[in-house]
Amino acid sequence: MGGINAEWEVSVQQTRQMLNDRDGFVLLDVRNPDEHSTCRIEGALLFPLSDLANRLDELRDLAEGKTVVAHCHHGGRSLKAAALLREAGLGPVKSMAGGIDAWSLEIDPSVPRY
Repeated sequence: MGGINAEWEVSVQQTRQMLNDRDGFVLLDVRNPDEHSTCRIEGALLFPLSDLANRLDELRDLAEGKTVVAHCHHGGRSLKAAALLREAGLGPVKSMAGGIDAWSLEIDPSVPRY
């Protein structure tokens, strides 16, 4: 696996720390609802990538003044989500590198891999 692009990504370890600190942080799960029902990171909010453009106002309210990190299965969709949300003016949204698969491998093995 390549290195993390710090401008666009955060590691699963950094994400865990932000979740633990919780203040001023929003973790978005941009996977599909069926993936979310298979496994999830506690505290993540489901905003499927396909719905993001229609839910920008809701996200703006939710994310105001907060750090926003998106995650998906491996990191591809969450990078797309970060780009879309940045273009919409939500600030420096980042992607969790490696997605929930890396979370399962490095942080919480009780989260099923698929």
